[in-house]
Amino acid sequence: MRPTLSYIRALISVGPAVDDHWPALRVGLGVTVPVLVLLISGHPELSIYAVFGAFTGMYGRGETHQLRLVHQAQAAAVLLTGVTIGVALSITHIEVWALVAIEASLAGLGSLVADKIQLRPAGPFFGIFALGACASIPTVIPLWTAALICAASAVFSLLVGFAGWFRSRAWDATARRTREPLSRPWLAKAGVHATRYVVAVAAAGVLGLVFGIGHAYWAMAAAAVPLAGADLPSRVQRGVHRIFGTFAGLGLTAGILLLHPSTTVLVILVMVLQFPTELFMARHYGLALTFFTPVILLMTQLASPIDPISLLTDRGWETLLGAVVGIAVVLLIRDRRPRGTVSYRG
Repeated sequence: MRPTLSYIRALISVGPAVDDHWPALRVGLGVTVPVLVLLISGHPELSIYAVFGAFTGMYGRGETHQLRLVHQAQAAAVLLTGVTIGVALSITHIEVWALVAIEASLAGLGSLVADKIQLRPAGPFFGIFALGACASIPTVIPLWTAALICAASAVFSLLVGFAGWFRSRAWDATARRTREPLSRPWLAKAGVHATRYVVAVAAAGVLGLVFGIGHAYWAMAAAAVPLAGADLPSRVQRGVHRIFGTFAGLGLTAGILLLHPSTTVLVILVMVLQFPTELFMARHYGLALTFFTPVILLMTQLASPIDPISLLTDRGWETLLGAVVGIAVVLLIRDRRPRGTVSYRG
C-alpha cells in the first residue's frame, strides 16, 4: 500500500519553484515576437513554423549563457530539421503509411543524436513532433519560406537566451557542453533507447491508422513522451501525466474553441499560454500539458482549420493510444543490465 501511495503522491505533487519564471519569460518572449510579426503581416496561419522554431528556447534552461547558446543551437538544428523534412513530405503528398515509417526511423536516429549531445529536455520529441505536424497539414508556401520562418524564430530565441550575457560579458574559453563518449556501453544503452523510439512511434502510428481516428502523428508523439524519463518509474509517470494533462488541456481548449474566437484572439492565446507551459514544465509535466495542449491545438487550427469537436476528439483518442503504447514499450524493452550485475529477489 505504501509504495502505491508514494507513487500517487509523486504523480500529483508539484516540485518547488527554482526561478522558473525566467525561462518561462524567455520562452514566452521567443514565441510572442515571431508570432506577432506573422499576425501583423497578415499570415497567422504560418505561426506553426514560427512556434516550432521558438521551442529552441525550451532547451538549456539551467545552463550559463555561453553553454545555453551552444545547447540551444543544437536544439534549433534538430527542430529545423524536423520542420524542413515535414514540410517536404507535405509538399510531396506523402502517403500516411510512408509517413509513419519515416517518422519512426527518424525517431530512432534522433534518439541517438539527442543522447549523444545530451539534449535537455531529453530525447527527440520536439523534432519528431514538428516533422509529423508539418507533414500532416497542407503546405501553402514554398519549402524555403517555411524553413526560413522556423530558422528566424529559432535565431530570435537564441538571442533571447543569450541576452543576459551582455550584463557581465565574461567568456570562458574552456567551457564545454558534456558529450557522451562513443564507448561500447554507451552504444549499447543508446541502442536500446533508440529501439524503444522506433518501436513505440511505429506501433502508435500503425494503430492510429488502423483505428482511423485521424491525426496519427499525435499518437506517435504521445508514444515518444514516456521514453524520455530517466528510469522506469519516471517513464511510466510521464506517460500518465501525458494522458491526464492532455485531457485537462482538452477541456480548456474546448472552452476556447466553442466560443468561436477570431484568428487574432487565437494567436494571442498561443502566445499567452506558452508562459505557464514553461513555468510548470520542469515542476509537473501533467500540469504543463494543461496549457501546452491548447497551444498545439490552436496552432493546428490556425494552420488547417477543422471542426472543433473532431479536433478535440481526435486529440484525446490519439493521446490515450500513444501514451499507452509508450508505457507498454518501456515496460517491455528494459535497459540492459551491466555485466556482472546480480539480481536478488527476497
